[in-house]
Amino acid sequence: MSEERHGTRRSGGPRKAQEIFDATLDLLAEKGYEGLTIEGVAQRSGVNKTTIYRWWPSKGALLGAALIGARQLDFTPPDTGSLAGDLEVLLHTVVTLLTTRPASDIAVSVLGAATQSPELAVHVRDFFADRIALEQPVFDRAIARGELAADTDTTLLMDLLAGAAWVRVVLRQLPLEKGFVSRTVATVLNGARVQT
Repeated sequence: MSEERHGTRRSGGPRKAQEIFDATLDLLAEKGYEGLTIEGVAQRSGVNKTTIYRWWPSKGALLGAALIGARQLDFTPPDTGSLAGDLEVLLHTVVTLLTTRPASDIAVSVLGAATQSPELAVHVRDFFADRIALEQPVFDRAIARGELAADTDTTLLMDLLAGAAWVRVVLRQLPLEKGFVSRTVATVLNGARVQT
């Protein structure tokens, strides 16, 4: 992961960007978006709040930067050699995010708050745009191998996969049975119809 993506000094961020991002995500997990404050982040990170405000004028802007730049949410796209294998790894990452604390607390807090805060919603869109860009090599390789059509809507493909996990875990609050990831990927790639 490049330092520039993490908002460190090379890209114009403060020297202690990671400490700030870690404190932001930790406080979000503990207190939710309403309880997240710049003052709390300053205290937890050991950075003066004026420094934080200099780089991020609001908690929405700070949280948006933390989502993209925090090491806690680092992401390396898989390369298993097949589209199905790569999608299973990607979906497993989403499932882990939604079922393992503190990541699950962060994810649910952010998406819940984004529905109430237009400013945060913009930053959440930026986060997902960043994720899709990081996932793109998976789809480029699949197209090169002939596993996907070049005009495939890869954002829709990921929405279908991640959406299945979000609905099952967050909205329905059901446990994920063994085989959920592979079954979901197979259904999205092959459809639910009887294959003839």
